[in-house]
Amino acid sequence: MKIDGGCHCGELTFEAEIDPEMVTVCHCTDCQKMSGTAFRTVIRAAEENFSLLNGTPKTYVKMAESGAKREMAFCANCGTQIYGTSVGAGPKIYGIRVGTIRQSHHLAPKQQIWTRSAQPWLSGMDGLPKKELG
Repeated sequence: MKIDGGCHCGELTFEAEIDPEMVTVCHCTDCQKMSGTAFRTVIRAAEENFSLLNGTPKTYVKMAESGAKREMAFCANCGTQIYGTSVGAGPKIYGIRVGTIRQSHHLAPKQQIWTRSAQPWLSGMDGLPKKELG
């Protein structure tokens, strides 16, 4: 599936070819902290299937609990996180943040990872009142 997207302010834009069956919700504590919420939803794209169209992201290298380093890319202007990828040589896989994808409504999660770190209250969300604001 061909996708495109970008950051909130529009400074960074991208396109990619992805497999919509690979949408993943990650519950790790790094994803919780870096996204500012209970989990992060990502879709993977191989390096040859991902292209930045506009702008140059600012990057931050974080160390995972496993010791692996991950380069996190975001817009220096608005702060939107665009992707995470490996550090160093070798083929790269980009973990694109689903919220930055224009076609995100077509990308339902198919799996969850690091569920031992999931917030216990997530299973109770269905019963909460729903309303539109603004």
